[in-house]
Amino acid sequence: MVKGPGLYTEIGKKVKDLLNKDHNTDQKFNITTYSPVGVAITTTGTKKGDLLLGDVAFQLKQKNFTTDFKVCTDSTVLITATVDEAAPGLKSIFSFKAPDQNSGKIELQYLHDYAGISTSMALTQNPIVNFSGVIGTNMLAVGTDVSFDTKSGNFTKINAGLSFIKDDLITSLTLNDKGDLLNASYYHIVNPLFNTAVGAEMSYKLSSKDNTITAGVQHSLDPLTSVKGRVNSLGIASALIQHEWKPKSFITITGEVDTKAIDKSAKVGLALALKP
Repeated sequence: MVKGPGLYTEIGKKVKDLLNKDHNTDQKFNITTYSPVGVAITTTGTKKGDLLLGDVAFQLKQKNFTTDFKVCTDSTVLITATVDEAAPGLKSIFSFKAPDQNSGKIELQYLHDYAGISTSMALTQNPIVNFSGVIGTNMLAVGTDVSFDTKSGNFTKINAGLSFIKDDLITSLTLNDKGDLLNASYYHIVNPLFNTAVGAEMSYKLSSKDNTITAGVQHSLDPLTSVKGRVNSLGIASALIQHEWKPKSFITITGEVDTKAIDKSAKVGLALALKP
């Protein structure tokens, strides 16, 4: 367990990973190779219906400095430079997407035993400034995430959340969309030996009084094979099986069906990740 409360993005992350991670109904492949000088080259391709998307990413790590270049199919290049531990607990990130001259952004993250702070700002004349902060411990934490548009003088995002962790139980409560969306989540490790866990998330929109409940479970059949399943109150059910057929290389098969419209075709996804 990470010491301290972590960043705001850690609130509710466990249950989000359980309910959403690897539940992919597209065809996706990911291949990573390494050059003789240590550059990691990752090629990714995704087929969404008749649309084929892809990108090639290059990553070079030198001590605490990491440089990433990603070339996308839309002829854009994303450049990210990360300096880790420039000072104790501090990480700085600079990103820029060419040829967009207004896409530059700088972000600073600071982790402390009792606080986690992240602030970012677009490198434009009238930037949007984002700030998120969490105070507490690795058991109880409370935080906020806000964005301010310096051009209009308005807050574009106001979120707040809290998280409670006790042994094998994690609960969280967040208020998003300027107080209009309430999310409550629950995550419980049932059997650590088999990585068995259950989780649920409830979303309630105050303005429309719409609510959605999603529940999921995960379990390891053996050290190399795991299964996950989820279902929500809208009747959408999804299940996957993932096998690590060699170290760091995975094949994942996902199926999704609308239980309220069984006559419709089920969606099947396949993901392949290869690493040397």
